[in-house]
Amino acid sequence: MSTDDLMEIQQLLARYAVCMTQGDIDGVLAVFTPDGRYSAFGDSYPLEEFPALVAAAPKGLFLTGTPVIELSGDGVGATGTQPLCFVDHATHDMRIGYYSDVYARTTDGWRLRTRAMTFIRRSGAHDSGRPHAYERPQA
Repeated sequence: MSTDDLMEIQQLLARYAVCMTQGDIDGVLAVFTPDGRYSAFGDSYPLEEFPALVAAAPKGLFLTGTPVIELSGDGVGATGTQPLCFVDHATHDMRIGYYSDVYARTTDGWRLRTRAMTFIRRSGAHDSGRPHAYERPQA
């Protein structure tokens, strides 16, 4: 993996964090591939459900750390892990954890294919969240 690849992925992830903090859902969606998925709360969500998922989530600061990134052998994919500290804007309560990512090199540059959240609990447990914390619209 070249330094340029690392910088591009790091900037991609920085855009995700800044756009989430600023409530810029279009900016968040732009960092994903068209078939991108987000996983948390015991389920995986396609991009078309992401705006409703974000609308239902608390608002605040998405403070992320430098990711660890591994390029796949084919040079068009990569995986990574990035720490997160979320601070709720109203209460300043924190949630901590990390994202597990799959990246794809596209004609538009590197994009997130999947992003899965793992929360770190006060007990020390690592989990994907409380199932059904977000209620999907009924079809």
